[in-house]
Amino acid sequence: MMNKLIARTLPYFPKKFVWIFSKKYIAGETIDEAVLASKQLNEKNMMITVDLLGEFITNMDQARANKDEYLQIIERFEKEKIDGNYSLKPTSFGLLLDKELSCQYIREIVEKAASYGNFVRVDMEDSKCVDLELELFRKLKAEFPKHVGLVFQAYLRRTLTDLEDLMDIHTEETPINYRLCKGIYVEPKEIAFKDYHEVNEHYLKDLEYLLKNKVYVGIATHDRKLVEGAIKIIEENNIPQEQFEFQMLYGVTPELRSEILKKGFKMRVYVPYGKDWFGYSTRRLKENPKMANHIIKSLFIKG
Repeated sequence: MMNKLIARTLPYFPKKFVWIFSKKYIAGETIDEAVLASKQLNEKNMMITVDLLGEFITNMDQARANKDEYLQIIERFEKEKIDGNYSLKPTSFGLLLDKELSCQYIREIVEKAASYGNFVRVDMEDSKCVDLELELFRKLKAEFPKHVGLVFQAYLRRTLTDLEDLMDIHTEETPINYRLCKGIYVEPKEIAFKDYHEVNEHYLKDLEYLLKNKVYVGIATHDRKLVEGAIKIIEENNIPQEQFEFQMLYGVTPELRSEILKKGFKMRVYVPYGKDWFGYSTRRLKENPKMANHIIKSLFIKG
């Protein structure tokens, strides 16, 4: 109850107050800050994926502005020789406002990244976006087979079926590249698993299916039990290092991240930045009120 109360009232607090905890998890407001954070991670032997915040837009002018900034991001990050790729949320480009124009904008971004031999990850959003994003991914994969990937959320009941359905576009020459996460959006129990143990069980089931079918997987989790479960699957099935990487959010569980690196596994850190950090922070808290405990700790407990 207390977590939910904090989640509901936090958007009404001054932005300076919210920034006290948000700054641990967001690279900053500008591309310069994102570049600096990414270079620092590269220096510690970590790859990155950069994401411009601002998925909930209200008009296509905002969508075009996001597209233009993404093109600038790619130019800048390639010029700086950052070891990383790009992530985007289709709603940032108006997926729910104008599907065709949104797809055109996203295609421009993927084409730009592909011109540098780089890669764009299409994030999976809440349930009303899933079918649209699966359709978008199929179209992009057909045109840019080595330069686009997708995210799947293990807590959705449909996920394993979706993974199986997409195997028709998976080949040895152009393997599919996914990020597998638990999922954070609030969904009804009819379409999403709610129990912690049940979500973890399906995460590992999805992961094992992908790895056994030679799909490249970004194992995105901060849950120690899932990390241990993933490593067990990798070892038992002799999965080569070239087929997976671990992924974590900027600023989250740095100790566990270090442990994974020490084991010799690849690590990629998701680096969000942008002027919409306030909206990002408060929306994520509403979607997952349990984060309130971490916020209280970050305010009062150093480290």
